[in-house]
Amino acid sequence: MPQSSAQVTAAEISRIAGVTRATVSNWRRRHQDFPEPSGGTESSPLYDLDAVRAWLASRGHASAATPAEELRTVLRLHAHGGGGTSEGLPLLVLAAAGRPAEELTAAVRLPDADLAARAQQDAASACDAVPAADAVRFETGDAAVLRALYACVRDEGGQAALAVLAERELEDSAASGAYRTPAPLADLLAGLVPGSPVRVLDPACGSGTLLAAAARRGAHELYGQDALGVQARRSAVSLMLTAPDASVTVRAADSLRADAFPDLVADAVLCNPPYGVRDWGHDELAYDPRWAYGVPPRAESELAWVQHALAHLTPGGYAALLLPPATAGRASGRRVRAELVRSGALRAVIALPAGASLPLHVGLQIWVLQRPEPGGPERKSVLFVDTAAETPAMTAGPGGTAGNPRPRGGSRSASVDWDRITVRALDAWRAFTKSPDTFEGESGVARAVGVVDLLDDVVDLTPARLVRASRAEIDPAELSAEVDATRRNLVRAAKSLARTAGEESWSAAGATAREWRTATASDLARGGALTLLRTQPDSVRSRAQAAGGGTGGGGRPETRAVLTSSDVASESGPTGDPVGPYDDTAPVIALGDVLVRAVASADGPMARVAGEEDAGALLGHHVHLFRPDPARLDAWFLAGFLGAEENIAGASTGSTILTVSPGRLRVPLLPLEEQRRYGEAFRHVHELRAEARRATRLAEETARLLAGGLTGGQLLPSRDAESEGAVRVRGGDSPR
Repeated sequence: MPQSSAQVTAAEISRIAGVTRATVSNWRRRHQDFPEPSGGTESSPLYDLDAVRAWLASRGHASAATPAEELRTVLRLHAHGGGGTSEGLPLLVLAAAGRPAEELTAAVRLPDADLAARAQQDAASACDAVPAADAVRFETGDAAVLRALYACVRDEGGQAALAVLAERELEDSAASGAYRTPAPLADLLAGLVPGSPVRVLDPACGSGTLLAAAARRGAHELYGQDALGVQARRSAVSLMLTAPDASVTVRAADSLRADAFPDLVADAVLCNPPYGVRDWGHDELAYDPRWAYGVPPRAESELAWVQHALAHLTPGGYAALLLPPATAGRASGRRVRAELVRSGALRAVIALPAGASLPLHVGLQIWVLQRPEPGGPERKSVLFVDTAAETPAMTAGPGGTAGNPRPRGGSRSASVDWDRITVRALDAWRAFTKSPDTFEGESGVARAVGVVDLLDDVVDLTPARLVRASRAEIDPAELSAEVDATRRNLVRAAKSLARTAGEESWSAAGATAREWRTATASDLARGGALTLLRTQPDSVRSRAQAAGGGTGGGGRPETRAVLTSSDVASESGPTGDPVGPYDDTAPVIALGDVLVRAVASADGPMARVAGEEDAGALLGHHVHLFRPDPARLDAWFLAGFLGAEENIAGASTGSTILTVSPGRLRVPLLPLEEQRRYGEAFRHVHELRAEARRATRLAEETARLLAGGLTGGQLLPSRDAESEGAVRVRGGDSPR
């Protein structure tokens, strides 16, 4: 019996065609042969997918959707049958990721029945590698999903396909709070574990990011557990793709209530547990032997995770957990915190800026713990590091260069300078572990506090409170000199901004806005006007490494800097570090390339033209590279229109995270001379933004230094009313 065709919304048609929703509305009004709605409501009509594709093909509109988007759409439209299809798809990803591209292309072209049989064979071969994986069965009706999955793995890698599958299953399960730990944060947590631990556990592994970071540091035995089955499957397959030589064991169950590894003793535990869970098993686990430091109160599920991690460590082993700031000071957890400090189990608390991880408006903390060793050395102090308060010195050079730092965290859209945070945290931690008793710290950033000083009535372990207690150590004369230098830089920046703002005049286009014909970036690429490049997916690189004996199939240890999405947003030079070896196919940025961020946000510009400081750097993940033919496209003209707010919105998909589809971005079709006039205007806008950002950063830095000096006692307000806010170094006349 023939199956009915799938139905799509107008928004999905726009994604398939690579146009805006307004364009789809125009098609419906202007073309009488546009397919009639086949379902839905008058306000939200649905259209027959086959009819829409046929109509688009008749007008030469090739699909602009990426393979991942195609897979996402097909999964939504596909009615899963029995036989465990959804459970079997991750196994199929694992099998397909090890196949050559030509084999995947051949699989996509198979008839439906043959494709289902081929997929079943591939999934069965992967069952042996995945612990506790059940046999799956694919039907002929699954062919559309199987084709889309094979194509996605072939073109974008296994990790991209795996992420789409997990996203869909999480939507179906109505699960909340399932967020991916950012890779730089995962690397930081893994880096806080001294040495090279072999056996690592993550009892709330999610997508496996923390265990993958441990594998990059040499861990060979990876153990994970997650309460969500979809996350456990995703983690197991993802780790097998990224660490093919490691032993991977992942279980699906609640770690606190049903520990899948009760006898496991690990060298290290890394964890980003769920926060604020009241129903974590307080009543039934009241007498659990894991609570060696006190029974966690009902409102302190985070302290239950802390003790669960310690219980799984070998004596002397380390754990690093990402926790909300309330864990450090909430009154209900005082007794457990006191015992963790008194016993020497708590070694460090590191505060991160807001925006480091979800929830983005909260500055999270990293707790570093070490299981006490019988007869081991006495631990007399705890390290506290406040990376959230650390603000780098501002340079007087042009804004937007590699020498200028990003703005401080503190808002939902703040850029996080992971390089600076990682260096600050790891340098302080390594110096502290080398010699805890003689650790001098860094004023306002890092400080070792004695155990006796922490065991007061509240046992508040908030780094900001404890680190800033050393403000009295700041030298008044040095602070005054720093204030004067920063104010001089601010005055110069303000004058430069005023000059830049007054250089150009802008005239109205006329009674109505100008209109022009446009083409998608995909069309321009097919016509040879530009080349679109991207980085090789991690999973593809992992397969190449496995095939080439760990060298990326001829790859080499990479030392060049990587230009990241944050670099584009903050208009800085390349600041990223390469992860693993890069082969000769890795895109290298050239002068005049146009760089577009792959995730849409209002945090800084979406696009820019590569300058001399970018040339020679590697292209980072989440950055699209457009290389225009200078004889046909002006680079600044291209960057200006590609990064336009409406253009980005029309080419983005997703709900919480908006992913930009580069091929769907549209560019006006204008003569080269006119492009250059627009390009000069966009270049001026770029310079204006850079000068404004530099002046803003210097103003914030000046205000911070002044306020801190006045409240800390290092600076005095002038008694001369005519000085307009001048400050004086303490040590002059005493105020009366």
